[in-house]
Amino acid sequence: MESNEMGRTLASVTIENLSDLWDAARGRLPAEQVRRVTVDDALADTGATLLSLPTRLIRELGLTSWSTRRVTTSAGDVDAALYGPVHLIVQGRDCNMDVLEVPDKVPVLIGQLPLEHLDFVVDVRNHKLIGNPAHGGEHMYELY
Repeated sequence: MESNEMGRTLASVTIENLSDLWDAARGRLPAEQVRRVTVDDALADTGATLLSLPTRLIRELGLTSWSTRRVTTSAGDVDAALYGPVHLIVQGRDCNMDVLEVPDKVPVLIGQLPLEHLDFVVDVRNHKLIGNPAHGGEHMYELY
């Protein structure tokens, strides 16, 4: 579900712990125990690079930090923890992504890399995610 809240493009996303999915596929974890969250108001943010999740959701998903990255924010440059991987699902399209941690007051941010991976563009006029018109709206990768 997408909506227009004050000119912002919001989308419903499901985020799953990819390690849990692998364990479930190998029979080490019951499928119903895979940790996942659904967020109805994730912000498609073309100014962000990665998929960013608030700390509370990272804890709920049981993600492990494996690195830090220098990030630029409106408050200046800071170090942020990098977690992952997760399985991201938006409008039936899915991809695996690392996650950058943001404070709990920041919404889930769908940045340029997940948008590219899912082959979505932001329709700024109608404030919604649409399949890339260059690919006829179909989820497609370019290999050239």
